[in-house]
Amino acid sequence: MKRLILASLSVLALAACQSEKPVARGQTPSFYVSMAKAGAEVDAAMARDMISAYRGNNGLKPLSLDPDLQAIAQAEADAMARADKPSSADSFKARLATTGFAQPAANLSAGYHTLAEAFSGWRESPPHNRVLLDSRATRIGIATAYAPNSKYKVYWALAVAADKR
Repeated sequence: MKRLILASLSVLALAACQSEKPVARGQTPSFYVSMAKAGAEVDAAMARDMISAYRGNNGLKPLSLDPDLQAIAQAEADAMARADKPSSADSFKARLATTGFAQPAANLSAGYHTLAEAFSGWRESPPHNRVLLDSRATRIGIATAYAPNSKYKVYWALAVAADKR
């Protein structure tokens, strides 16, 4: 367990170093900012950097942010928040495939309040970890939606895919 925590901290530190946005002294790093509030937006660049660093530690290439996947992920997160329940990843992947993305994969979840929590939870879940470490993936889109009256509060949609066909 201690090794897992140290490895997690290493990935977070590496991602923080790679982030396009420097963290000011006294400012909370974006991977620790709570998404459980109105107007909160996940730092997609930080998510890309964290996941890419993790992939690099596993011999895989980094991912690039894709504006189309971002929009699709946001629409899915919003839909889950409205329905007050996580969607089916298989249904979401099927919809992604109809938009022209090759070999799409997805993590849909709820209840994680920060990017650090979501990333850690996905790494520790074998099916979610397979998405993070999908060797075919080249692109990423990630989004959250806040549902204040939900038991989950925050819904997450992560989409990865290969280049468009």
